[in-house]
Amino acid sequence: LSSVLLFIFYSIPSYALATIFIVFLCGGSFVSWFPLQGLVSDNFEELTVWGKVVDYLHHIALPLTCYVISQFALTTMMMKNSFLEQIKQDYVRTARAKGLPERVVYMKHVLRNALLPIATELSSFTAIFLSGSILVEQIFGLDGVGLLNYESILVRDYPVVLGVIVLASIATVLGVLLSDILYKLIDPRISFK
Repeated sequence: LSSVLLFIFYSIPSYALATIFIVFLCGGSFVSWFPLQGLVSDNFEELTVWGKVVDYLHHIALPLTCYVISQFALTTMMMKNSFLEQIKQDYVRTARAKGLPERVVYMKHVLRNALLPIATELSSFTAIFLSGSILVEQIFGLDGVGLLNYESILVRDYPVVLGVIVLASIATVLGVLLSDILYKLIDPRISFK
């Protein structure tokens, strides 16, 4: 059941999910739990600090879900498959034969080795947050980096386009660096020499 749900989440394009959210959750035909467009409400300046935080989070909940749902499903599927693969290894049988409790076997031995593919996937995750999605930004009426890049290409504003490319490159390099640091934290046997 979890695999079927993960495949469904992975296969839904972000713009289609955004449209579904608009119809079902933003007052399209059913309930009006979330705002239709924009990053903040019209009375944003009149709110308290806590009210501003809640208002902003309320506005970005659906677009952020659209951005990350397929990547989250892919990462969850990778974690599940990696965990199941590690359970079949000889060192798990050895740990169980020594009399270690199942919780210790899973949390100390299996989980540590199963996290390595997730650390690898993290490097691409950081660039996704920065790049944005033109369609999702257009559907939710957001002025994001993806829409800025697209409009800059249309009007041939090359410094902005190059700036976005540089920011995406820096985010990717930082993601790879973070991934390497996580490798060392997860498995101290890994050496970068």
